[in-house]
Amino acid sequence: MLYELLLKYVDLFSFLNVFKYITFRTGLAFFTSLLITLLIGGPFIKFFSNRKIFNPKREDGPSDHIIKKIGTPTMGGVIILIGLIISVLLWADLTNIYIIFCLYVVTSFGLLGAYDDYKKIRNSNSSGISSKLKIITQIFLATIGLVILTYFVEYDEFRNLYFPFFKNLMINLGWFFIPFSIFIIVGSSNAVNLTDGLDGLATVPVILVAGCFAFISYVSGNIVFSEYLQILYIDGTGEISIFCGAIIGSCLGFLWFNAPPAKIFMGDTGSLSLGGSLGAIGIITKHEIVLAITGGLFVLEALSVMVQVISFKLTGKRIFRMAPIHHHFEKKGWPESTVVIRFWIISIILAMIGLATLKLR
Repeated sequence: MLYELLLKYVDLFSFLNVFKYITFRTGLAFFTSLLITLLIGGPFIKFFSNRKIFNPKREDGPSDHIIKKIGTPTMGGVIILIGLIISVLLWADLTNIYIIFCLYVVTSFGLLGAYDDYKKIRNSNSSGISSKLKIITQIFLATIGLVILTYFVEYDEFRNLYFPFFKNLMINLGWFFIPFSIFIIVGSSNAVNLTDGLDGLATVPVILVAGCFAFISYVSGNIVFSEYLQILYIDGTGEISIFCGAIIGSCLGFLWFNAPPAKIFMGDTGSLSLGGSLGAIGIITKHEIVLAITGGLFVLEALSVMVQVISFKLTGKRIFRMAPIHHHFEKKGWPESTVVIRFWIISIILAMIGLATLKLR
């Protein structure tokens, strides 16, 4: 929006040429979203507290953990989305199909999460939208976005699955690309949602993954760097760096209020939208497997729930003391802050491994 307006005056004011650089606009997106979330965070927390928009009593955590969280405002994802979306609208190229796709995913999944949070608050318990209906809606929303994306993006490589650590190893998915991509977006969305159970636990890993993909999208959209790193060149994906910068800024600003002890929770509004957008970015850049590596903590959290459910249904026994796995360590006696910081450390290591795949080919 503002970016496109400024470009009209480049011939008159040569210094405006700086806005053509993706790296500069990524920095602007970061600082804009950071500033917005910091400015509106306090007033929103006060508003939510006055309206009693509190975190409903949950049944999926240690009892002492549940008691401590009662009365904390939720739906903080609204703060993240406002900062993120405004920043992207200001500094990104809104004619870029990849930006449009990411905006669609983050907005639609955010609205779904907001409705889920609203139902939980209205019912004063953790029962919002049924799991079945939520999954069906996520699949529907992802399908619409992917159909539109594939209509405008016409090149065969987009339907390939590329493997890190190998130069020429890839699988042509054909039309299976659609269900595979739906799985990535929906899976990523729900994995982040499951991780968001402790103060700041999901926020920092989201920042780390977005940081990795800010770099990946930039080099994927640059023909010189992509050739040097021997990764697929995809024209236009560099613009996704701006979207990633906005994610980092808005999440960092939100972390100011979400750091232990949290003054507000992001709720499904934030976790579903952020997770879905990370999945969308992984698909666009053709680094779906790298997404699973850098976001390995989210994968671990989701797998712990799946393994726990399958084990209990088949054998009647639980593998973990409680799932998702962060509650398992709480049950073992780890303080919440210890669990959060150690999981952050794991995320940092996984992010470094994910970036290393770009060169180790």
